[in-house]
Amino acid sequence: MTRKERFDFVLKYFQENNPDAETELLYDSPYQLLVAVILSAQCTDKRVNMTTPAIFERYPDSSALSKATFEDLFPLIKSISYPNNKTKHLIGMAQMLEEKFHGEVPLTIEELVQLPGVGRKTANVITSVIDNQPNMAVDTHVFRVSARIGLTINAKTPLATEKQLLQFIPRDLVHIAHHWLILLGRYICVARNPKCEECGLRPVCKYYQQHIKKGVTKIEKRQPR
Repeated sequence: MTRKERFDFVLKYFQENNPDAETELLYDSPYQLLVAVILSAQCTDKRVNMTTPAIFERYPDSSALSKATFEDLFPLIKSISYPNNKTKHLIGMAQMLEEKFHGEVPLTIEELVQLPGVGRKTANVITSVIDNQPNMAVDTHVFRVSARIGLTINAKTPLATEKQLLQFIPRDLVHIAHHWLILLGRYICVARNPKCEECGLRPVCKYYQQHIKKGVTKIEKRQPR
């Protein structure tokens, strides 16, 4: 099987089985999504969704958040991973939005990465979710799943993974392919003990063919006849 054939199978499977995939972060505006994505770094979406309502109620926009003090904001996000840094990042992000971008979340990678707490992955999420731009955000799930299936080959960094995925995924599918891979990694292709028997990608998955199916075949051969 060629690499293109593997990509074609994977994309067709997702289009047929999860055509409306989207982020699990809850938000009502680009500002709210930006706050949620910053908080989601090394933290579950579930925990973020439990935390953001209180933040959005008290700080409904970047203008309000830009005036927050560390002491005011920290208690609202102390249950999130790395709360000290994220408190500082959120306040700094809001202040820059007000000072440099007139309170509007910019929708270019180059502008977004200027904001405190926003790296390439976060910028890719914002632009792909809000504007359907063909930007591939690579988190731990995308990195792991892409390598296991065989969509990427010897990709050692998130950026290398991103570049390889963009070579084979049509531009109009990149924004949703990001969600397909994340959700697969979150619920099926988990880090430990992946649920291969529940996965429809078994026929083309390198991990399954090399580690699971091969192991089953060996066991079957040992069975007495």
